[in-house]
Amino acid sequence: MHLLGPLLLLLVPEYLAFSDSAQWTFEHPKILYAWDGACVWIPCHYRILNMHLLDNLTVYHNYKYDNSTKSYQGTILYTNLKIGDVPRRPGRVQFLGNNRYNCTLLINPVKVNDSGQLGLRMMSRESKWMEPIGLNISETAPPPHIELPPDIRELRDVTVTCSLNFACFEYQVHLQWSLEEPAVTSTSLSTKTVSTQSTLTFQPQWTHHGKNLTCQLWDPTQQQLLSEETVWLDVKHAPKLKIQVSPREATVTEGESVTMTCQVVSSNPRHQNVSWLRDGALLVGEETPTLTLPEVTRKMSGQYQCKAHNDVGSEKSEAVDLQVHHAPEPSRVQIFSSPTKEGNKVELTCISLANPPPTNYTWYYNGLEMPGKTDRTFQIPEVLLSHAGAYSCLAENNLGPGQVGQEADLEVQYPPKEVTTVIRNPTPIREGDSVILSCTYNSSNPRVTRYKWDHLGFQDQLSSAVLTIQKVAWDRAIKCAACNRWCLWSPPVNLDVQYAPKDVSVQVTPRNEIRSGLSVFLQCDFLSSRPTDVHFFWKKNGIFLEEGKKLSFDAISPEDAGVYHCLVNNSIGQTSSKAWDLQVLYAPRSLHVSISPKDRVVEGKKAVLTCESDANPPTSHYAWFDWNNQDLRHYDQTLRLDPVTLQHSGAYWCQGTNRLGRGQSPPTTLTVYYSSATIIRRVALGVGFCLAIFLLAIWGVKLQRSWKRIQRQQGLQESSSGQSFFVRNVKARRIPQAEAPHSLGCYNPVMEDAVSYAALRFPLGEIDAPRPGDAGPSEMRGLSPNRDDTVTYSVVQKRHADDYENVTPEVLEDEGIHYSEMVHFGFGERPLAQEGVEYVTLKQ
Repeated sequence: MHLLGPLLLLLVPEYLAFSDSAQWTFEHPKILYAWDGACVWIPCHYRILNMHLLDNLTVYHNYKYDNSTKSYQGTILYTNLKIGDVPRRPGRVQFLGNNRYNCTLLINPVKVNDSGQLGLRMMSRESKWMEPIGLNISETAPPPHIELPPDIRELRDVTVTCSLNFACFEYQVHLQWSLEEPAVTSTSLSTKTVSTQSTLTFQPQWTHHGKNLTCQLWDPTQQQLLSEETVWLDVKHAPKLKIQVSPREATVTEGESVTMTCQVVSSNPRHQNVSWLRDGALLVGEETPTLTLPEVTRKMSGQYQCKAHNDVGSEKSEAVDLQVHHAPEPSRVQIFSSPTKEGNKVELTCISLANPPPTNYTWYYNGLEMPGKTDRTFQIPEVLLSHAGAYSCLAENNLGPGQVGQEADLEVQYPPKEVTTVIRNPTPIREGDSVILSCTYNSSNPRVTRYKWDHLGFQDQLSSAVLTIQKVAWDRAIKCAACNRWCLWSPPVNLDVQYAPKDVSVQVTPRNEIRSGLSVFLQCDFLSSRPTDVHFFWKKNGIFLEEGKKLSFDAISPEDAGVYHCLVNNSIGQTSSKAWDLQVLYAPRSLHVSISPKDRVVEGKKAVLTCESDANPPTSHYAWFDWNNQDLRHYDQTLRLDPVTLQHSGAYWCQGTNRLGRGQSPPTTLTVYYSSATIIRRVALGVGFCLAIFLLAIWGVKLQRSWKRIQRQQGLQESSSGQSFFVRNVKARRIPQAEAPHSLGCYNPVMEDAVSYAALRFPLGEIDAPRPGDAGPSEMRGLSPNRDDTVTYSVVQKRHADDYENVTPEVLEDEGIHYSEMVHFGFGERPLAQEGVEYVTLKQ
């Protein structure tokens, strides 16, 4: 028994003790019960004001307060002067608490002289307190207490409780019942309740009434009974009855007498009156404990019961079967089942009321005795038409034979026999004709009420034996059924309908996709034809192609694609197959580039180049290339040039790709024509060029003359010593255009505008000294003051406007006007006429 289970028994309120002191508060049972040799577990909780700690504890037995000494006197059972420091010591009295809130005690074993008042002397640093706890220790274990509900009724759940005001972890006890029913035992050991309890739930029977119910306190360790409590069960129940019959076996012959007595075995409370029932029906006027039947008849046989009631309810006795013996009554025949179908199993039974039951039977068929048939039933495993007729029987028991009763007719039914489908039309039958058929049979039981027709897998139900088929379709098998309760089908008949070929179809090999160059075969098939002599024809795109069952292509080409039909005919008509769209797959072919606009493409406008191709499946990818086979990285079907320039002139071609391959177009030349503005600029450039040639010719003549003068003066210049000059020339050159194999059109260089100028003066030196035969110093001094020994060199760079060149020159020349003037150096007078070299270059 586990002593830590939940408590079901609540103790009275005074079982708890609480301290109302302002300093100390306690919670524990007021009185604890036990017996000699057991133990006492005292659950106790306390609380000290201001959360002080407990310093020491002393447990007194039967203490008293001494006013003279101002202290308590009595037997000390336990003392602990320093609870926080001194460990617990094992002993008969043990303190199981702590110095904060727990003051639980254990006394093991407990003695009879421990009865009385315990005192818990508890001291803290600030205060002290004496808490009383009562002990009631008996010499032997007290008996448990049984609690019964006020009303106990038969077959209703009842819960009884056995409880004991005792519980201790160190001493286990067990509560057991005299009834062998499962019980639930629980233990409560807390500051509110200390008890052991057992709960028993059972359904009392009426036999429990007046019996004792005992609860025993059992020591499982010593295996001995400590105490017990017994109560008397008062079970309320309806009357319990029993019938005594004379004669004892309750079996009599018709005309004898029978006596039945109803005895009340038990009733709580007392029963009131008694009544009788036969086969569950109340016998009116029979309200007496004894029932007498002076002369019984066969109708009095049955199940007899007596009935009584009290405040709880009514009850019936067990039934007594009264058997009245008599000879068999007139017999009758029961057929299972009739009418019956031919071939089924039939069972015949002879029914005759008799007591005792009949032991011998005689069977008759159409009034004649059937030898060998002596049982109550006999069977016909497979009934035939010959078994139909009237059946009767005679039953006999030990009291004698009965009488032949009413005959029973066995009716044998069968479906219609020899059902046939008849064609009333003359033969042969052509498709589209109307056909009349009739359904005939030989015999039927019951009569035929309906007909069924089965044609083309469909069933029609008619009340007429004639079926008319309007516009008969191609050949079919037809059968009919004549029906009463059952249906019998005739053998199928074939209409032998003649028709044109059916289900003409085209079979293509291979069945998957067809690529150009493969071998392809087309075959014409049909399902049926009547007559079977047929001819095959082929059409492509509605035009007759050839005759034959098969059509073959050794290497199919895209031109062979189209819609094909197969036609099959016989003497009745011609049938065409469904259109077969023969698709031939091939890589892109016949690619070419078309240019829009078609008449002429002028610079500055928009040009659209389209890559056109023939492919199946359609071309999915495009690529464009120029006249240098350079990939333009353009992948649309159209190439748009907006605006178009002269550099776009040239040949273009494209590539087309699908999942079967790739094709390319031949080059197509795009010619870009000058616009009117460009033509005007080019004309102006040509005129300027001609003018430049003319000027160069004039300057050439002048240069030749200047060259001769320079040669004449060369000797004077060579005789000069230490005389030199430096002329800086700043020139602007055209920046070369980057070469590109496909570049065309205008080049507009940006020219640098520059003017270079230099002036040098030469002092008189040795070259100026007079030579022999020349003029003296006086002549030198007589030189003209206007003499200017100067070389002037200048370059004027012309800034050019937009230039247009259709072809980039290999070497870009300087463009500018060069001018130079040289004044005679050396000795002598300056001639009147100015001498110099003039050089001009003009380039446009």
